[in-house]
Amino acid sequence: MKTKISIFLVITFFVLYSASIVHAVDKTPEQVVQEAKAAINEVSIDEVKKMIDNREEIILLDVRDREEYETGHIPGAINISRGSLDFKVHLIVPDKNKKIIVYCGLDLRSPLATKSLNDLGYKKAINMIGGLKAWKEAGYPIVK
Repeated sequence: MKTKISIFLVITFFVLYSASIVHAVDKTPEQVVQEAKAAINEVSIDEVKKMIDNREEIILLDVRDREEYETGHIPGAINISRGSLDFKVHLIVPDKNKKIIVYCGLDLRSPLATKSLNDLGYKKAINMIGGLKAWKEAGYPIVK
């Protein structure tokens, strides 16, 4: 009887584990971004502009690739591409208590980057809604 229960428990665990793996594979990129957005804090471009104008102590982090960053970015922003963020952020921002405003081009990579930063202990990392596209559309300054 104990053997049958043990076999049943092993099979049940295997089925549940397999189902969780299949479920994760079925996600679309849009679903992954939406899940990240649900787990992070976000701020509007207008609020970011006010922070800059009020000279709040923030770090503007552009997570686009270097080539994109060089075509134009928010004044004062630093660049660490999303692909290397997890491995380089501690070198550039060693203080995990800093307020970091994260943005990308279209608000797709930055939610994922913000989630990664939060997971790494940067609890004050906040995603800028709309990305650089919304920033430009609002007429806010960019530099090259």
